Amino acid sequence: MKKLAAHWQILISLSLAILLGLVLRNFSTLHGEDSEFTKTTTTAIGWAKTLGDLFIRALKMIIVPLIVSSIVSGISSLAGFDGFRRLGLKTLSFYALSTLLATILGLSVVNVMSPGEVDGKPNTELQELFSANASTAQESTKERFSEERVNTAQSNESLLERMLPTNIISASTDNGQLLGVLVFSIMLGIAMTQLPSQQIDPLKAAFQALNAVMIRITQWIMLTAPIGIFGLMLYTVYTMGAGIFEHLGTYFITVLLALGLHMFVILPFLLKVIGKVNPWLHFRAMRTALLTAFSTASSTATLPITMRAIQDNAGVSKKTASFTLPLGATVNMDGTALYECIAVIFVAQVMGVDLSLGAQALVVISALVTSIGVAGIPSASLVAILIIMKTTEIPGAEAAILTLFAVDRLLDMCRTAVNVFGDSCAAVVIAKSEGETILQATAPTSSETP
Repeated sequence: MKKLAAHWQILISLSLAILLGLVLRNFSTLHGEDSEFTKTTTTAIGWAKTLGDLFIRALKMIIVPLIVSSIVSGISSLAGFDGFRRLGLKTLSFYALSTLLATILGLSVVNVMSPGEVDGKPNTELQELFSANASTAQESTKERFSEERVNTAQSNESLLERMLPTNIISASTDNGQLLGVLVFSIMLGIAMTQLPSQQIDPLKAAFQALNAVMIRITQWIMLTAPIGIFGLMLYTVYTMGAGIFEHLGTYFITVLLALGLHMFVILPFLLKVIGKVNPWLHFRAMRTALLTAFSTASSTATLPITMRAIQDNAGVSKKTASFTLPLGATVNMDGTALYECIAVIFVAQVMGVDLSLGAQALVVISALVTSIGVAGIPSASLVAILIIMKTTEIPGAEAAILTLFAVDRLLDMCRTAVNVFGDSCAAVVIAKSEGETILQATAPTSSETP
């Protein structure tokens, strides 16, 4: 009997989790917080979240060895430094273009929709909501984002420091320091291309073997994907409910509209025009990775699945995928940059701050810079939003962040899917420019069956 494809298993898990989460939440509301039913349900939901957390931890466990082995083996197989330089310039150029388009799109949509205003004036209900959160905002933001993490992200020098960590071992244990691991891996791969083959061949073979082992472990972890994703989504739906959209509905729709335009219009346009690739076929090839990205809200955790899908289903070579995707998961955040623009302008509209064209340009530039190296973990972009608001001197930044956090989880899931799709588009476009033959049909392969 033929196995159900991975993307269908995940889609079914998502649907069941949403349905069950809404039902349990409604029953808990009817019985009351102190009822035995609610207490039992809360305990069960906690166990479901634990299963989801274990799935994410398993994926994160293999990220560092996967990044190191894939980048080193990929670069070392290039034709010397010239091959790396050509591939690097193409990749960074595409990432810069797509992120710039994303920020401009986000700025345009939020100015047209004006989610922070009512009849051209600041939304007083949202102002009151911000004020209600102001008393606890400072302490809450400290708990969610430590002062050390916020202050570190504030300086431009910190980005350069994260690129060159003093201890590569300790950097590999910190999600925010993956940029350093990436730079070290690139340097190691380039150095290997500069030495005689008789010296490097054993080391190259070792990294290739390690990469093959990590791919096999990824296959094992993906066997548990439907269970882990079910647990994550059940917890999210049960704890969030629908009440969060009462005051932030227009803002929520604005973000979704902008993300949708970028994912279904801008990126497919780049695929078609630059890469000469059928966007629909590419969507099909990446469906498992996109569903996983949406469920986990972590582009970093999704990286192993993205790499499998882009090679097995889209036909991108291991050499190209090994370089473009880890780099993209670290520095290319289309959805995040777009979201940061919208969030900052939204808060400015609510607070009655009239940002000039120059100030909005500063927001775009800040979003571009802060999205680079933002940790690929849930809600990491809220730190960047806080920084941008303080830079542009928008009042009530902490209270606004606390309010936005109410809807951030679901928006984070959506923008993560956009981030991952942007990385995959880059891989395909670069592969085509390198003369690779991209699959024009996406029949289920090994990566489609967990």
